[in-house]
Amino acid sequence: MTSFSRRDFLKASAATGAAASLGTLPLEAESQNAATWVPLGDSGVKVSRLAFGTGTMSGAVQRNLGQEGFNRLVRYAYDRGIRFFETSDSYGDMHRMLGIALEGIPRENYRLMTKVTTDDPTPPLAKIDQLRRQARTDYFDILLLHWQHTSTWPEDTRGWQDAVLDAQHKGSVRARGASVHGLPALARVPDNNWLQIGMIRVNHKGVRMDAENYMASVGGDVPEVVARIHQTLANKKGVISMKLIGEGTFDRDDRRRAMRFAFRTARVDSVTVGYKNNGEIDEAIENLNEALA
Repeated sequence: MTSFSRRDFLKASAATGAAASLGTLPLEAESQNAATWVPLGDSGVKVSRLAFGTGTMSGAVQRNLGQEGFNRLVRYAYDRGIRFFETSDSYGDMHRMLGIALEGIPRENYRLMTKVTTDDPTPPLAKIDQLRRQARTDYFDILLLHWQHTSTWPEDTRGWQDAVLDAQHKGSVRARGASVHGLPALARVPDNNWLQIGMIRVNHKGVRMDAENYMASVGGDVPEVVARIHQTLANKKGVISMKLIGEGTFDRDDRRRAMRFAFRTARVDSVTVGYKNNGEIDEAIENLNEALA
């Protein structure tokens, strides 16, 4: 398992060149609340710092709440200021469940992100429309190409990239990007001209994070991931972090440390966490506010 030290941070910062200063920007220049809206690079989309994830154990945790229980949890998060909700076509029935849970809330009051698997035989535009209908929305604020895990993903997904650009032109998608796994895939993010937003795994211990082999069970290369995040931010792209609590393996102290690491060291724009009860939402908000304080 990889831990991240001050020496690691200096190494990562040096690797980013001009982006190194991102690791030491004064927090007074930023908003101090988990519910504050922040821009994702030059994408034109703003989201709340804290997101509501629906993919815990590929969505099983959220689905097991049942529709009514899930509705209550989503509305509790909304009332506490979380206005950014994310899901994926690989999370079972979560587009439909999330659409029901958000029904009646003015669409301009929240942001909705979907992730799409690019090996689906369905034509991309048809797939996007299908997911929009399931989520009961006219548009997705963000669409990510999900689980890109090879160094050739920018070349392999040209058809999807063109379709997403078309969807943006039509207004059914507002911003585009990718979620990546493994260092070879991550290395293609900072300088990718098509990509506006990157979803990147990050925590202070390297648990469920990126290594050279995306399937490896060893700890991730934390300094390398932080360096790539800084490069991405320096290129005016938004960064959303995932795996913040080590896929549910961290205790309270490490969850607090992970949130602080994400915002003070990695300097991400927003983080997504999956919840199963109100207490987990309260804790995530407390940890994020503390990280920004």
